[in-house]
Amino acid sequence: MRWELIYRATVYIAEEAGIALRNSAFSPNIRERMDHSVAVLNASGEIVAQAEHIPVHLGSFYVGVKNLFNALREAGVELEEGDVVALNDPYISGTHLNDVMVVTPVFWRGRLVAYIVNKAHHVDVGGPVPGSINPSAKTIYEEGFVLPPVKIIKRGEVNKETLSIWLSNVKTPEATIGDLNAQIAANRVGTRRIVELFDKYGALVEEAWKRAIEYGRLMTQSEISKWPRGVYVAEDYLELGDKSLKIAVRLTIGECVEADYSGTDPQVDAPLNAVLGVTYAATSFPIRCLIRGDVPVNEGFYSCISVKAPEGSLLNPKRPAAVAGGNLETSQRTADAVFKALAEAMPDKVPAAGSGTMMNVMMGGVYQGKYWSYYETIGGGTGGRPGKHGVSGVHVNMTNTLNTPIEIAERTYPLLFTAYRIREGSGGRGKWRGGDGIVRAFKVLAPTRLAILADRFKIGPWGIQGGEAGKPGRAYVKKAGGRTIQLDSKTITDLEPGDEVVMETPGGGGWGPHNF
Repeated sequence: MRWELIYRATVYIAEEAGIALRNSAFSPNIRERMDHSVAVLNASGEIVAQAEHIPVHLGSFYVGVKNLFNALREAGVELEEGDVVALNDPYISGTHLNDVMVVTPVFWRGRLVAYIVNKAHHVDVGGPVPGSINPSAKTIYEEGFVLPPVKIIKRGEVNKETLSIWLSNVKTPEATIGDLNAQIAANRVGTRRIVELFDKYGALVEEAWKRAIEYGRLMTQSEISKWPRGVYVAEDYLELGDKSLKIAVRLTIGECVEADYSGTDPQVDAPLNAVLGVTYAATSFPIRCLIRGDVPVNEGFYSCISVKAPEGSLLNPKRPAAVAGGNLETSQRTADAVFKALAEAMPDKVPAAGSGTMMNVMMGGVYQGKYWSYYETIGGGTGGRPGKHGVSGVHVNMTNTLNTPIEIAERTYPLLFTAYRIREGSGGRGKWRGGDGIVRAFKVLAPTRLAILADRFKIGPWGIQGGEAGKPGRAYVKKAGGRTIQLDSKTITDLEPGDEVVMETPGGGGWGPHNF
């Protein structure tokens, strides 16, 4: 089937562009942790293929690219050959400010035939907190610099004025320009490969892409048709001080799947609101996990999933609500809620809850006369699943990144790591026990501002079918003088040289009753 060969080649184009982005990125967050994603769109802006990168990026493309093209149409902007658009406005792009989206139109013989789009998490996009993820933010303006859709390159020429404004609002402009150049270069790789594909197959490429999207839709519907039809409900909660924020989902399984979040709490004056792109990504991910691996994840797949979230709610906030943690923590809890609802429908297929937090660590300050900014997420344990124990020490659900290698972190930043090991016994007991979390600790070698945005510090990830919950996470600082200070799951604190930070991530929940 020639259409499938063309489709598989397109998937590889997205993969190759992602490799190019990783290999040429400046910051360890992209180069080492691979916090980026790439997709190929047809001329209509529909997702044809995407690489298996970051779940919260990939699902958000479905919403973000539609928002972007609507915004460009409303502004009367047309894309020409040689143009590149960049933006990070989460109310358009669909995630949070750190995720810079870069879109390049692809022309073949003077005709628009495709787009290459990528997202990469920039560690610094301005704002008052290192890492540009502010646990205390009440609005998006307290999180960082907001870049609307702009042509960062016009007909092959760099838009120096816009770039100057952007770089003037970040603390580490070298990393910003380095990572942006990597994104632009990655799209050039993708563009070149798409043109080569059209040179080889001509207009058959567009027909193949249509077939691939239709095949994705039919395969997804076929898989969903095997599920028990009905309505399934679930709730889960996020921590915010002494409050618990409710995420409620009503999942209707029919020919397709509809998720209704009408029972979810209203938006809050905190960075836990999730824009609709994040909500969509967190809904589609559990569904993707429960269907066959060879089902194409493209516009056809996404067309079988619909999401309703009331405007002004935690999962569809009104501007200018702060949203940095919505992409990070609320996405995790939304996925947990959807998994819990699916467990009602298919109890023998759904795992217990995983660690449920990205355990975001942001640090920075001035060292040897230069500002530095560090960001990473820390993995945990997956939930026990029917027939298998959970996996220990991995990133769970909406994040698919790696850890920052200690050698790279110590060479790049004023840090000395003191522990990196499995948090033994943190997984919930059960017939199939939950995976264990991670202990990761480090000393700072210079005055440092530390910010943490995490969750599951009060109630551990839930077990299922009689399994026990995993242990909650925790974080604390061992001061150079000997004192120990417990940290909240969302906090900012200042550290002195010699202070040691210890992060302990949650283990996954257990599956099935534990037999003594």
